[in-house]
Amino acid sequence: MLSRASLRTLTVSRHFSTSARRETKVAVLGAGGGIGQPLSLLLKSDPLVSSLSLYDIRGAPGVAADVSHVDTASEVKGYAADQLDQALEGVKVVVIPAGVPRKPGMTRDDLFNTNASIVRDLAASVGRVAPDAHILVISNPVNSTVPIVAETLKKLGVFDPRKLFGVTTLDVVRAARFVGEITNKEPSETPITVVGGHSGPTIVPLLSQNAAAKGVNGEVYEKVVHRIQYGGDEVVKAKDGAGSATLSMAYAGAKFTNSLLRGLNGEKGVITPTFVKSPLYEDKGIEFFSSNVELGPNGVEKIHPVGPLSAEEEKLLEACIPELKKNIEKGKAFVAQSA
Repeated sequence: MLSRASLRTLTVSRHFSTSARRETKVAVLGAGGGIGQPLSLLLKSDPLVSSLSLYDIRGAPGVAADVSHVDTASEVKGYAADQLDQALEGVKVVVIPAGVPRKPGMTRDDLFNTNASIVRDLAASVGRVAPDAHILVISNPVNSTVPIVAETLKKLGVFDPRKLFGVTTLDVVRAARFVGEITNKEPSETPITVVGGHSGPTIVPLLSQNAAAKGVNGEVYEKVVHRIQYGGDEVVKAKDGAGSATLSMAYAGAKFTNSLLRGLNGEKGVITPTFVKSPLYEDKGIEFFSSNVELGPNGVEKIHPVGPLSAEEEKLLEACIPELKKNIEKGKAFVAQSA
């Protein structure tokens, strides 16, 4: 006869083998950097990640060795600069935080020339080795790097708009936190939909759509909107040239990855803002736009409209559109010129 302990062991083993089929191999490209390291740690703790593949031009095997000691079930492997193809084999979700960080006085656009080529080359490898993978772009400027990935995948004939995401979750996280502070509410009570893009004036927080934030107006409103739009500058300045928003971005990146994994696993009602190929403002020449997106087994399942806006939000959106269009065109032109 089996002892109770043996039966418990069998039950646990069966539980793990059953759940493992719902888990996913995730790659982090840029795992040795300021965002990549904490992001890798957070993904190691996500029960929906069965295998973590960490890649960078330097440091990834060390990060993998370190993170692999965390007592969760997922396996972790690190890959050196010349092992990108191996890192991407069998991967279902690819998160890209690779690139250089902002420094004081730099805008996201100042990062363009360096990060554009990095993202293009990584996207080409993903398209070649893991064409069915879902790609989550963190590398700035997101308004331009997402179109770069799209155009690169189009050239390879493997672009699926349902599987490409610009991670704008940090704007959403900041909005909930900052609005919670000024309304004396828990951030969980002040979820704010943030639409548009992921830099300065393209970030449009919709406070009017949250009951707790509806009463925020005047100078307080202007200040909190500015803080949401330019929260990254606050961190860059506070770090005195030593870095940018790496920890909060890693948290936001892990949060969005978890939302996508839940959707891929068939959970219903997973809705969050993200920067995707969108029909919402196509008539204004805007191919990509961030709004609430329902995530599901195919990635993007449904793109939600922006919804009712206040007069102030209408003005913010008007300022967003031309800037966002310029950013998107810049990304597309980069790929066309580097053909």
